[in-house]
Amino acid sequence: MTRATSSAPSQRMLRVGEQVRAAITQVLQRGEVRDDIIEATVISISEVRMSPDLKIATAYVTPLGVSDHSIVIEALNRNARFIRGRLGQQLRQMKYMPEVRFRDDTSFDNYKKIDELLRSPEVSRDLDGDNDEQ
Repeated sequence: MTRATSSAPSQRMLRVGEQVRAAITQVLQRGEVRDDIIEATVISISEVRMSPDLKIATAYVTPLGVSDHSIVIEALNRNARFIRGRLGQQLRQMKYMPEVRFRDDTSFDNYKKIDELLRSPEVSRDLDGDNDEQ
């Protein structure tokens, strides 16, 4: 069996990551985690990235309506072992249950910065200049 030369995730890593994301979402939606911070916060899980050996799952989450995301991320990481145990019921087909790690998803902030740049007066001026030349 040959190893992939790129650092892009394999189809298997992507498929398992999506299964883990759905399972974590179900655990959080059912309110199985007994933590005041987690229960009081709406949490969006945008992506789960799996390690190549499928033993570590890094979940990128965005707590909605909370200004300080670090408090929610800490609460999720405190309860990661419990969440991992609850995943076992939904991910029976996996040989090893992955260790779950939670990270703050900053992709929305990046999208916002790009949008602000595209709407800036300098860019719109440059775009208007291109239309005049045509």
